[in-house]
Amino acid sequence: MAGLVIYTDGACSGNPGPGGWGWAVAPDGEPTGSGGEAHTTNQRMEIHAVLDALRTHANLADDHGAPMPIEIVSDSTYVVKCFNDRWYVKWQRNGWTNSQKKPVANVDLWKPLIELVLAGDVSFRWVKGHSGDRMNDLVDRLAVAAVPAR
Repeated sequence: MAGLVIYTDGACSGNPGPGGWGWAVAPDGEPTGSGGEAHTTNQRMEIHAVLDALRTHANLADDHGAPMPIEIVSDSTYVVKCFNDRWYVKWQRNGWTNSQKKPVANVDLWKPLIELVLAGDVSFRWVKGHSGDRMNDLVDRLAVAAVPAR
């Protein structure tokens, strides 16, 4: 795949609790981004990492002016399956309720993220966390380091 490969991760100290997120562009880990929130959830931080990475790189184009392909690599099955299994289509169709007829959590992050994904050339790949993948380990460190002190 020609384009960018961006690894993302989220972390939380307690769930809910203070959390952090991070992303980095492969293969060298640069550029990067990270941030944190005083009271959040791990899932929220996983989504936020992807959203910030895509906001940062959404306007990149190839030599022909088309959106540059971006592959997001995440250890969050929640994030990856949302797009690869198209959960978001059902959420939208069902008025942002999930299969249990409950409101989808983190809609404030999902809506802009889905918009960015659909406007670009974005794909998702799952990687096992804490398995020795150098880039996944890097974004995990970024996310953990961004967790605000209690």
